[in-house]
Amino acid sequence: MIKITSAFTLLLILFVACATPASKLVIAQDRLTDFVDPFIGTGDHGHTYPGAAYPFGQIQLSPDNGTQGWDWCSGYHYTDSIVAGFSHLHLSGTGIGDLADISFLPVASDVVFKTGEKNGDFVSRYAGKYAHKDEVAKAGYYSVLLKNSGIKAEFTVAERAGWHRYTFPEGGQNNLIINLGFAINWDKPYKTALTVVDHSLVTGTRLSNGWANDQHVFFAVRFSSPIVKSEITSVGGENRTVGILKFNQKMVMAKVGVSSVSIENAIANLDSSSKGWDFEATKQAASDAWEKELSKIRIQSNDLAQKRIFYTSLYHTMVAPALFSDTNGEFKGIKGDVQKAVGYNRYTVFSLWDTYRALHPLYTLTQQARVNDMVKTLLDQYKQTGILPVWELEGNETFCMVGNHSIAVIAEALLKGIGDFDHQLAFEAMKATSMNDRDGMALYDKLGYMPADKVEQTVAKSLEVAIDDWCIAAVAKKLGKTEDAAYFSKRSENYRNYYDRQTRFMRGKLSNGQWTTPFDPSASNHQGSDYTEGNGWQYLWLVPQNVPGLIDLLGGKDSFADKLDSLFVVKEGVKGKNASPDISGLIGAYAHGNEPGHQTSFLFDFAGRAWRTQEINRQIQTTLYADKPSGLSGNEDCGQMSAWYIFSAMGFYPVNPSDLTYQFGSPIVQEAKLEVAPGKYFTMKAPQASIENKYILEAKLNGQTINRPYITHQEILEGGVLEFTMGSQPNKSLFK
Repeated sequence: MIKITSAFTLLLILFVACATPASKLVIAQDRLTDFVDPFIGTGDHGHTYPGAAYPFGQIQLSPDNGTQGWDWCSGYHYTDSIVAGFSHLHLSGTGIGDLADISFLPVASDVVFKTGEKNGDFVSRYAGKYAHKDEVAKAGYYSVLLKNSGIKAEFTVAERAGWHRYTFPEGGQNNLIINLGFAINWDKPYKTALTVVDHSLVTGTRLSNGWANDQHVFFAVRFSSPIVKSEITSVGGENRTVGILKFNQKMVMAKVGVSSVSIENAIANLDSSSKGWDFEATKQAASDAWEKELSKIRIQSNDLAQKRIFYTSLYHTMVAPALFSDTNGEFKGIKGDVQKAVGYNRYTVFSLWDTYRALHPLYTLTQQARVNDMVKTLLDQYKQTGILPVWELEGNETFCMVGNHSIAVIAEALLKGIGDFDHQLAFEAMKATSMNDRDGMALYDKLGYMPADKVEQTVAKSLEVAIDDWCIAAVAKKLGKTEDAAYFSKRSENYRNYYDRQTRFMRGKLSNGQWTTPFDPSASNHQGSDYTEGNGWQYLWLVPQNVPGLIDLLGGKDSFADKLDSLFVVKEGVKGKNASPDISGLIGAYAHGNEPGHQTSFLFDFAGRAWRTQEINRQIQTTLYADKPSGLSGNEDCGQMSAWYIFSAMGFYPVNPSDLTYQFGSPIVQEAKLEVAPGKYFTMKAPQASIENKYILEAKLNGQTINRPYITHQEILEGGVLEFTMGSQPNKSLFK
């Protein structure tokens, strides 16, 4: 019976093929954008936004609720139901709010200014109301029906332009509010201006102070329908310009370009990537751009929820960093002057304390040309300021978080042979940054640690600096700088100065060499702690540059593995009334919702218990990620939370990105085909992988059994096939 059916099927296929022109014979294939759900992460503490974005594009066009608070850092939270405006720049998953610049709000009623009214009160009077059933969010597209006005608002994007399409109901007015005074969280405008140039062009300026200390946004808007009347005023004091534009048509489209330099550049950006008025074609082009990027990793999975988590994660890894230089290469420099990127694209929004761990390593496999541009971006900031960026935002240094992980990102690119950036300049920048007397560095260099009575968050800062030191040493060795290699290699061992053999934790140390007291490894204080967004349990494991050295400190492999096991089972993992809200996604004291622990579950690989890495990774994959708005267990942090999932789902992870290896975890998809160069692929196969089949029983690379729990970067770049045989019971003798 099987043979007859197969023969019949083959004949049917041949008949259809012969009857169909060759140009129309297409094999059906999933469109990967269909698995992207931008609402994932907009609930709980994910801090993502659902609006329209282009891969690494200059504009992120998304709704803002107008609500103050930590969970509205992106401007939007899934628990809300009010739209205060649709603005053009957004942060994805950060723990601090800013941006939401150049806010548009369509209204169907007359707009009246009240004398002495505050900007926020003005916004709330005209804010739209919505229900989630009336929202649509896709890769490159967002729409919502404002139920109090009946207006349908739709948005899409080009690389350097944001598109609006408003459909107004019959019987009402067709008005658009442009609000330059609207602000969320830390942002405050200090200069705004709006000009109606003619019946179809509006330009403006918004300069503000916030997390980005001096943000410059110049913009230009072209309308598809003529402006029949306009009014510009200030609401809530100076520098809070508001404009009201009136139209006769019931369908109005707008195209917006922005620049950090000038209105002229904003117009050029707008016109360079946005021709005509075909909204649907622009929407399709944005979707196609996303399809191209998402297609760099094709997975096979029988679980639709898993595919939605995977491809939404991959989507979230490409909304930041964002384009910052204009079409002519100009951008706002760190000192407020006009700079020019020559021969590369300038990027902004570098959440490096988070993203050096997995996001930038992912780019070295999927975005090598952009890695080159990003490294040149980091090096140019060094040339402007004498120090590499810590957390760059819209042409500003925020100095947010600890360490300086531009060093790790540049080192990884150099050691992996990516790009044509200047290696000597790169080393100069890394060395100068590491020797800069900032944030306790002089004490660190002199004493081998930062005294807790002189420097806050000393343990976290020093452990992160030691990682960067290792990176500098590796680069120095590659470049033949023997003395520098020895110096920074020695400094990378400074983590040892924080290890207390009595408590078996990393602890703060005072100037007199005594430990800080009292000490409780579960205690956390968001302010004034020895740790950054964490506690002693979480920071014990932050030595990815020398895991064997940490194993020795803890008494050998078995003692290390037992201690690591206890991390995941401790009953009260976090204590303290002022504990950081970032410590989330807990399994025992392990906090997956925050980045310092992202390598921790893979450390069993180094201690002969790879099966425990596999076990815990499956727990993280299935309990701390989900295809729903609350599907992220902590801040997305510009793609790092998602990058962890991408690597983990494929079965390997860069514990120390600059050592050019990836430790095995537990693949949850049955296949992942990774495009490592045009037409060249690396394929991971795990046909038995499932929620239950979480254990690796055997691993083969290109048909040959491998007895190590990792694969190298070079082996991935060479292509070929990595095969995992999976099962529901552990093979405890594997990778011993």
